Amino acid sequence: MKKSTFFVVATLLFATTAHGGGMNDDPFLTMLTVDQFEIRAGDGETPLVWDAEGWLGKDINKLWIKTDGEYVDGRVEETEIQALYSRAIAPFWDLQAGWRRDIRPTPDRDWFALGIKGLAPYYFDVDAAFFVGENGRTAARLQVDYEFMLSQRLILVPEVELNFYGKDDPAVGIGSGLANTEVGLRLHYEIRREFAPYIGINWNHLYGDTADYASKEDEDVDDIRFVAGIRFWL
Repeated sequence: MKKSTFFVVATLLFATTAHGGGMNDDPFLTMLTVDQFEIRAGDGETPLVWDAEGWLGKDINKLWIKTDGEYVDGRVEETEIQALYSRAIAPFWDLQAGWRRDIRPTPDRDWFALGIKGLAPYYFDVDAAFFVGENGRTAARLQVDYEFMLSQRLILVPEVELNFYGKDDPAVGIGSGLANTEVGLRLHYEIRREFAPYIGINWNHLYGDTADYASKEDEDVDDIRFVAGIRFWL
């Protein structure tokens, strides 16, 4: 998808969410959450990593923007952005569809995205999506996290992410099947509800051809790092 087309789609989604409904008790709202803004320390380089999402709209219809990436040694090594139309389909659950672009590593990749996001029983936060790209490429992603309230301010957050791909993509170092799992454990201290520094540990493991591609580039297949960062929302 060309950038100009994306901005047209975003404008139309904005107009839809801004004017849909027309109820006085259904105001137009916005939200920005930066779940991770952290330094990851371990062997080799020390990257700055971010994971953020935000939305604007009303109770039923919203425009979501999601982005994550990694900044290392003065340059962006990995980054992804998604623009999604989101519609509430049940209490605490949204169906989402739109566009994903992998900007780094190059060459960039564009995908159609279809997913579901919400709060599962026992308060597990779930974000699952399926992606269809050019030349028959497909991918799937599952993200799950949970908050253990150790006290009114101290929160332990385990999280898991799994990424699957339908075919090899050697140009960006991706193999078919389960490409990687990422597991994190972060301890947050809420100075305010909207602002929480944290420390923790993050483990990323590569599988199959993805691991083989990484090994050929002298990259880590199994990477454990200590993290320190902040979480905040507006």
